[in-house]
Amino acid sequence: MSQLREFLHLLNHAFRNLLPIILVVSVFQFLVIRQVPDAWLPMAVGLLVVVLGVALFLHGLELGIFPIGKNLSNEFARKGSLPLLMVFGFCLGFAAVIAEPALIAVASQAEIISEGRISGLTLRLLVAVSVGLVVALGVVRILLGHSLHWYMIIGYIVVVIVTFFAPAEIVGLAYDSGGVTTNIVTVPLIAALGIGLAMSIRGRNALIHGFGLVGLAVMVPMISVQIYGIIVYSFGEAREVAEGIREAVDPEVSEVVHEVAGSVLLGMLRDLMIMFRDVLPIIAVVLVFQYLVIRKHVAHLHKVMGGFVLVIVGLYAFVVGLKMGLFPIGQSMAEQLIGLDRWIFVYLFAFAIGFATTMAEPALIAIGQKAEEAAKGKLNGTVIRLLVAVGVAVGITIGVHRIISGDSIHYYIMAGYTVVILLTFLSPKYIVALAYDLGGVTTSEVTVPLVTALGIGLATHIEGRNVMIDGFGLIAFASIFPIISVMLYAIAAELANRWRGTES
Repeated sequence: MSQLREFLHLLNHAFRNLLPIILVVSVFQFLVIRQVPDAWLPMAVGLLVVVLGVALFLHGLELGIFPIGKNLSNEFARKGSLPLLMVFGFCLGFAAVIAEPALIAVASQAEIISEGRISGLTLRLLVAVSVGLVVALGVVRILLGHSLHWYMIIGYIVVVIVTFFAPAEIVGLAYDSGGVTTNIVTVPLIAALGIGLAMSIRGRNALIHGFGLVGLAVMVPMISVQIYGIIVYSFGEAREVAEGIREAVDPEVSEVVHEVAGSVLLGMLRDLMIMFRDVLPIIAVVLVFQYLVIRKHVAHLHKVMGGFVLVIVGLYAFVVGLKMGLFPIGQSMAEQLIGLDRWIFVYLFAFAIGFATTMAEPALIAIGQKAEEAAKGKLNGTVIRLLVAVGVAVGITIGVHRIISGDSIHYYIMAGYTVVILLTFLSPKYIVALAYDLGGVTTSEVTVPLVTALGIGLATHIEGRNVMIDGFGLIAFASIFPIISVMLYAIAAELANRWRGTES
């Protein structure tokens, strides 16, 4: 009975996460566009399937993966073995990202739109390896007590330099790949590892040292994917993709389930097996470390196995819901708003979607609460959420303006991260790690597909735009501007405190 209550709570939680999108889309459909989309019923069913998929996925994580992951983190922290912690950090980062639903969605879209020049599987492996290495590096940083300042400053200087040389086709995708690595699976696992380590080591501050792993996990894939793009677009050739480019830009053409031997059921079974393959790395990591390294049996094994099954089924339902609901909604809204021939409504929709979805983002609520506890009165969780939501809304609006104007993403991104680097120098130390983490948790498993579809839809329906060059990048803007807004807030608060001190 308690399991059913927990699942219903997660179902409600998933619906609340989706509700801001439904409200914003409904307001624009009925008050601005004043028409109902032709395929509204499949879209509505798709949204319900997304809610169900997210709830099943989260329930599976709570039953199967999180308890083992937390237990392993505590065990390794007690052992204090640096090589063991680094290996575990790498494996945990890799396994969590390779199964990330939003990354799977973005990678598959990239493969289709690039006509096969970019391999979706290669992209996911590259991002997962990058995050694994970053988590291992982040563990060393916490153990040595290094400040995050120089890691991020040097890292983002490299990001800006690589961006200067990267082909236009890869820049938006690279930044989006960084933005989607930290969502439904990664944030709780990676954040728990960082904060747990910082709290278990004498002389470490949970706010300064515990946060930062998520921020690092966003940054490094941006570098590796752009280098991959430089190689692919210099030496690679386009190839045929089974689904073809039309499916990426026309939701009515894409099939939700591809038949196998004339059977939809066989097609669904094949897709479930693919999902099992995607989640297998997490299952393998936790079981190998549980049985071969710490050599303890898994408590409540039947619950854990049931959790793994729910993760796979939930992930499958989530992807089906994306194809039926969120992708078509994003592309349909883009087409309808462009049809009004008044760009102000496109900007308003971008701002509203950014603000509403971020305020409801569960990972942001969790990080805000953790930060408030760790800061001991210096920070307010609600203020942080408002700052981040405004940052995301402004970022997506500026990203939409870039697509409308046809400007190169290079200059926007390079300018944005130059500001971030400058603010990192000026900000008080206690806020830096948190600010970078907040930039990484702003894009949820629900927001990413909708925002990606909005960008692709705009690039598809605005004359003279290239879908690969202009369609990606909105998630990147949603990651940059929260970092800026939170750092500016901390600098302003510090100056205000000094001013009050000099007055008294």
